[in-house]
Amino acid sequence: MAWIWSQTGVRYREHKTRMHGIRPDRYYSIRYKVNGKEIEEGCGWSSKGITAKKADKKRKEMIEAHIESGAETLKERREIEAAQREAERIARELAEKENVTFADYFNSVYMPIAQTHKTDKTIYTEMLIFKNWLSPAVGHIPLKDISAFHIEKFKKAQIKKGLASRSVQHTIAIFRHVWYEARRSGHVTGDCPTVHVKTPRVDNRRMRFLTRDEAVRLLEALQPISQQVHDMALLSMNTGMRAGEIFSLSWGRVDMARNQIQIVDTKSKRNRVAYMTDAVKAMFTRLHGKAQDVNALVFPDARGGRAVAISKTFGRTVEALGFNNAIVDPRQRVVFHTLRHTFASWLVESGTDLYTVKELLGHASIALTERYSHLGENTLKEAVRRLEGAARKELVT
Repeated sequence: MAWIWSQTGVRYREHKTRMHGIRPDRYYSIRYKVNGKEIEEGCGWSSKGITAKKADKKRKEMIEAHIESGAETLKERREIEAAQREAERIARELAEKENVTFADYFNSVYMPIAQTHKTDKTIYTEMLIFKNWLSPAVGHIPLKDISAFHIEKFKKAQIKKGLASRSVQHTIAIFRHVWYEARRSGHVTGDCPTVHVKTPRVDNRRMRFLTRDEAVRLLEALQPISQQVHDMALLSMNTGMRAGEIFSLSWGRVDMARNQIQIVDTKSKRNRVAYMTDAVKAMFTRLHGKAQDVNALVFPDARGGRAVAISKTFGRTVEALGFNNAIVDPRQRVVFHTLRHTFASWLVESGTDLYTVKELLGHASIALTERYSHLGENTLKEAVRRLEGAARKELVT
């Protein structure tokens, strides 16, 4: 039977032989859009209690669910809700026990919930830290009995082992996430023990950037060894693109007519536009003939897929040029990410204001861009000198 629209987004078809009372049984379906993609899903039969009104309600719920949780279909929503219900059921059972240990809660409640909304990479990292540090230190201790003393104990163990301050910070942060989830579910009360623990201060920001001469030498050294690594370095140096953004770049995001590059799904979750310099435009023009379609990657790996790391050719070339000779501080070593800092530093040195640099880099906060502020001192001094000169001229006149 043909589909009949009942109302906007809801339609039904009547069964040829199956009846519901004195009328043919009706099967209802809903239709809605998510990110421009039209989705249609079945709701069920009239004989099972589905009406046009109920179908429309379900349609509105799915639109709202996508806004709140990212679930695009009824199936995805059911899976998320099922996982949450199961985690909540286990949580209720554990709450009835007097001594729920950190390990019990982490494995049975926290992790199942985390898996519904965190990336596989994040889940893997948290599981690794739990296994190596949190479980041995506090896994056997009831949640309610964990104190700042226990946190200090595994913090000192990590420092003694030689772990970086950022790693120690991360471990404490994961414990804090678990604790807050436990407090939300009623397993513990009061402040998190980490409130009373001094977290190591970290400044992992890389500040090294290349001079114009170093940049030329690097590109000249890369070209005869690997044209692709050369082109990727050129692109980052001229646009500030991160390695991951370059790996994901497809030809559909390269607008040769407008000299623009659309950068999406970034680390900061903020899409942005990069603008081609003449050098970048020439490089894309040379490569464009190899593009198969708009979905083809500009810089695929040897197998034609998405690269996951910069070729070791880059590191070997940097070492051969001596850029890292006698440098101990890792923040001062030249790596591929240095090229992004080079782009930003050159902009500031040329007089570009920090807000513009922030937008070009795609920083979520101006605080991230302020690391380059000292590079604009000469520009600021020149501005004051110009003001002073103008004032003197007016006085003379």
